[in-house]
Amino acid sequence: MKRVPLVLALALATGFSAQSATAQTLKTVKDRGMLTCGVSQGLPGFSSPDDKGNWTGIDVDICRAVAAAIFNDPTKVKFVPLSAKDRFTALQSGEIDVLSRNTTWTLSRDTTLGANFTGVTYYDGQGFMVRKSLKVNSALELNSASVCVQTGTTTEQNLADYFKGNNMKYEVVAFAGGDETVKAYESGRCDAFTTDASGLYAYRLKMANPDDHVVLPEIISKEPLGPMVRHGDDQWFDLVKWVLFAMVDSEELGITQRNVDEMAKSDKPELKRVLGTDGNFGEQLGVTKDWVIRIIKAVGNYGETYDRNVGAASPLKIQRGLNQLWNKGGIQYAPPIR
Repeated sequence: MKRVPLVLALALATGFSAQSATAQTLKTVKDRGMLTCGVSQGLPGFSSPDDKGNWTGIDVDICRAVAAAIFNDPTKVKFVPLSAKDRFTALQSGEIDVLSRNTTWTLSRDTTLGANFTGVTYYDGQGFMVRKSLKVNSALELNSASVCVQTGTTTEQNLADYFKGNNMKYEVVAFAGGDETVKAYESGRCDAFTTDASGLYAYRLKMANPDDHVVLPEIISKEPLGPMVRHGDDQWFDLVKWVLFAMVDSEELGITQRNVDEMAKSDKPELKRVLGTDGNFGEQLGVTKDWVIRIIKAVGNYGETYDRNVGAASPLKIQRGLNQLWNKGGIQYAPPIR
C-alpha cells in the first residue's frame, strides 16, 4: 500500500476534523426544531413585534426564510430581541444562530468579532432628523447643536467624523437603547437625532406627532446592513448567505409568492436550477431540492419583502433607491444559482 506523505496526511486529518467539529449549526437547529434569530428591540420595517408578539420586518423575513428552507415552516423561529450593545455577544456565545438586526457591515466587525456577514439586505446611510420648528434645511446648519445618538453603534463615529470634517461643533447626548434615544429627542433634550436613514423614518412613526419632524437630505455614511453568523461553520454561512441570494435572484427571474408553483413547471434551464427540478443545489446546502420554493412561498422574493415592510405597501413608504435590482438602477445583485 502506498504511503501518504506525512504533511498531506496531517492536512487531510486536520481538515476533516475541523469540518466535522465546526459544521454543527445546521444539525443543532434541525435537532432543536427551531431557529433562534437575534433581532432589534423594535424597529418598524426591520424587526418589530405587534401587541400580540408577532414579529414582522425585513430582518424578520430573512430568518423566516431560513426556517422555511430548513423546515418548510417559517414559523419555526424564536426571535430574541437584543440591544445594539448586546447583539454581538449573543451571537458569539451561541445564544442565537443568526443575527438579523439592522447591523452595518464594516471591516472591524468582519475581522474582530468572530463572525461573518452573509450579504446585504438593505443599503442604508446615516442621516439626521430635526423638528420642523427649528427651520433647519441641511445638516450643515447644525453647528453647535446637541445630537441624540445611540451608543454601541457605528453612528457615533460617523457623527464625529462628519462634524470634524465640516469644522462644526456639537454636543453628544448618548443613550443605550434606540427607543430611549428617540424619547429623549422627542422630549427636547437634544436638537437633532441621528441614525440610519431607514431608522429615522421608522422611529418617526412612533412619535406622537410625526409630521412635526423632518429628515434632512444629507446622507453622511455608507451603511450596508445584513445578517451575521459565527466564524467556523462554512455550511451554515453558505446556507444563510444563499437564502438571501435566492430571494434576490427570484425577484430578478420574476418568481413571486403568487406564481412560484407555476414557474416550477417551466422548462427554462435557469428556472429549473433555481426551483429544484434540475441539479442538487439544495442538497449542497444541506436542505432539500425545493428550498427556493419553500422560501418564496413563505416570505416572497426580495422585492416583495421590501415592498411589504419598508416600501410602497408599508407605512414607511421608502423608495427602493440603491436597493433596487442592479438591472433597474440599483445595486442589489446576487450570484447565480448554478
